[in-house]
Amino acid sequence: MNKISVTSKPVKPRHAASLVLYEKRGSEYYVLMGKRAKGHRFLPDVYVFPGGRVDDDDFKAPYSMDLEPHVLTQLSKPGDMARALATAAIRETYEETGLIVGNVAHGQLRADLSPLSYIVRAITPSHNPIRFDARFLMADAKHAKGSLGGSGELVDLRWVTLDHALTMQVVDVTEFVLEEVRDILTEQTSRTSEIPLFTYRNGKAFIRR
Repeated sequence: MNKISVTSKPVKPRHAASLVLYEKRGSEYYVLMGKRAKGHRFLPDVYVFPGGRVDDDDFKAPYSMDLEPHVLTQLSKPGDMARALATAAIRETYEETGLIVGNVAHGQLRADLSPLSYIVRAITPSHNPIRFDARFLMADAKHAKGSLGGSGELVDLRWVTLDHALTMQVVDVTEFVLEEVRDILTEQTSRTSEIPLFTYRNGKAFIRR
């Protein structure tokens, strides 16, 4: 397991969102992950879920169906940016993997926000040179259309079992998200329960529920 490197210069975290797409094959659950290239400044050479920062356009982008009411409420804390976060997660997933939850008409993405659940919030350590206030969402891959491909930002893009994903080169927050996904899919944790916050205190990972 890799750990995020730190520096002494504090920066303000940017809002970001990731989407965990999962599917069940027989008795096994699979998730879609890809490896970030070695040249990336943030989390190089590790496996992650598709995602990225929220853009200004995400706040005004149209959507075909809205978030479920409880997800809208959860994702609006803090700040009234639930739909922008959900749109960013779907947009980034489409750009990075070629799979879309929603559709594209006349070059305009119209995200379908309704299948998304909110599972984890994570804030990068305060002394990291690049910081994100990230929200992790999940959706059944049956709601996604398209073929795996994307922009090439994620290499070795593939479906892996949850158990195998936990043995891959991942950072601590990704490991935590995988464990939360497993608990949710095996009904050990409710999707409507309080959202855990994965952050850092005194240089060590700290989870607040």
